[in-house]
Amino acid sequence: MKRAVHIVILFIFIACSGVKKTQEALNTGNYTAAINKAIKNLADNKSKKGHQPFVVLLEDAFLKNTKREKQQIAFLKKEGNPAKLEIIFKKYQELKQIQQRIRPLLPLSIYEEGRTANFNFSNYDAEILNTKNKLSEYLYSNASQLLVSAKQKQDFRNAYEDLKYLQEINPGFKDTNIKMNQAYEKGLEYVRVDIGNATDQIIPERLEEELLDFNTFGIEDFWTEYHANPLSDIDYDYAMNLNFREINISPEQVSEKQIIKEKQIRDGYEYLLDQNGNAVKDSLGNRIKVDKLRTVQCSFYQFTQFKTAQIGAKVSFTDLKSGQEINAYPLSSEFVFEHIYANYKGDRRALDSDLAPLLEISAVPFPSNEQMVYDAGEDLKTRLKSILRRNKFN
Repeated sequence: MKRAVHIVILFIFIACSGVKKTQEALNTGNYTAAINKAIKNLADNKSKKGHQPFVVLLEDAFLKNTKREKQQIAFLKKEGNPAKLEIIFKKYQELKQIQQRIRPLLPLSIYEEGRTANFNFSNYDAEILNTKNKLSEYLYSNASQLLVSAKQKQDFRNAYEDLKYLQEINPGFKDTNIKMNQAYEKGLEYVRVDIGNATDQIIPERLEEELLDFNTFGIEDFWTEYHANPLSDIDYDYAMNLNFREINISPEQVSEKQIIKEKQIRDGYEYLLDQNGNAVKDSLGNRIKVDKLRTVQCSFYQFTQFKTAQIGAKVSFTDLKSGQEINAYPLSSEFVFEHIYANYKGDRRALDSDLAPLLEISAVPFPSNEQMVYDAGEDLKTRLKSILRRNKFN
């Protein structure tokens, strides 16, 4: 019984808390939040008596929000600044969306006053279409002028963003797609990529190809293109140089470690004798058997094949317009080849369980120097990817 009372009290507390927060949003002029909170509660059960405050709050918030938004729209229209058309357009859309969210809840009754909540809906379609057309013309005209007069890449990017938004609100408007492509091409930063090798080792062709395959790097930089094979008709903005400064490969090494193991093992049985040498029997008269133990010995030989490759490199970025190096980062990577196997001499039963599996492993060929450099380059690719993600030209 107490549990049921506690649950009822909890529900009442939650309901009161929701009403209080909605009232606070309304009192502070955050009408959108008040509308959202009221709609959410009424959508669960609009007829519930405990939800009556939300009906009154929704009615009040809707009236005040509509009045304020229309006043702001009227002011912006009177101001006559075409740059504010987007604000006007969005305000009309939001007014319409609020009505569309309230409409499924109607009618909403206010029991204490014996009436139905009043929502004076308006049809905003004509205003939305009219504003959208004016905004479309403004965005198109502004972007077109930027494409002609822009001197900075950022101007072309601004034109692109205007055209992108235009395409969203008014798909197929004039030749928006064509101008978007023009703005994108002119707003791009083009980076020429070069790989240098100042070492006496050969860089594996496969590693070089993967280092230059920027499609696999997952670089989310919309305004930057990296070209490993520079095109003659592009005026590059930056150069990225990946210079291998040292590649060290150790000699092939095989180290040996000997371990001698001893263990007592069961080797049959013998009959138990007393101190007089007589057979000991159990209660049934049978002679008692005991394990016969024997000490065995084994020499265990563990071999470790070992080879390392270390790469030291530097990635630098140069502004080709000024000829200045703008960023440089050291890169290093190492790959270790290690293979362990073993053999033995003596009685294998003396070995511990963690040593015995190594006897099933044989020696393997050492990887070539080229393969070692490639394997070391795997980590180098990860580090280079991290640098490219952090480095921004714009």
